[in-house]
Amino acid sequence: MSTAPILIVEDEPKLAQLLVEYFQQAGFSSHCIGHGDQVLPWLQQHHAAAIILDLMLPGTDGLSLCKAIRQFSDTPILITTAKVEEIDRLLGLELGADDYICKPYSMREVVARVKAILRRLNSPPLQHAGFELDPQQQCIHFQQQSLHFTTVEYQLLSQLALQPGRIFSRSQLMDGMYKDHRVVSDRTIDSHIKKLRKKLQQHYPQYQFLHAIYGAGYRFELISIDKCPA
Repeated sequence: MSTAPILIVEDEPKLAQLLVEYFQQAGFSSHCIGHGDQVLPWLQQHHAAAIILDLMLPGTDGLSLCKAIRQFSDTPILITTAKVEEIDRLLGLELGADDYICKPYSMREVVARVKAILRRLNSPPLQHAGFELDPQQQCIHFQQQSLHFTTVEYQLLSQLALQPGRIFSRSQLMDGMYKDHRVVSDRTIDSHIKKLRKKLQQHYPQYQFLHAIYGAGYRFELISIDKCPA
């Protein structure tokens, strides 16, 4: 486990202290900052294992901070917010956040989300529970089968599968698929996802691979059907 602290950027002292206590119980040290203007100077002098970043802060707001942090750091960022509008969720992820959670939230869930992000960063990228990507053949190898894809299908699937658990907005997926920045609609991504799901389900009916996250986008997670929630 990383010895670097979890940076908690939260202007509600009681909430910040609760997070400190829960992370401490989970074996993490923490550092709290309650004002947006203090975040970047601290990060330029210290390393954080992950950042819990509230959107509504005095001084520099959370979205501006997220964008600025991504200019010099890949430290995982989990956005917390009481604003539940879809555009805020989407914008936060597009600016480089790894995940988001809406207030009021469970402290245990915040800790679990951070642990999941850190596990993902430390896991082998090209193999996930026996699921292997083959960029040369544009196919996957899984359950002693190989399944081939079109170029666009493979680009979309690999972008998601290389970071299992991470939520990608439609805009991020479009940027990854179309390097020429052509103008395509959100429905284009949804259509590709639908085709991918159908192809995967036909060959591996006992598993789910692609998951829609309401108001945010899609993520890859390999789940056995019998373990999926009803």
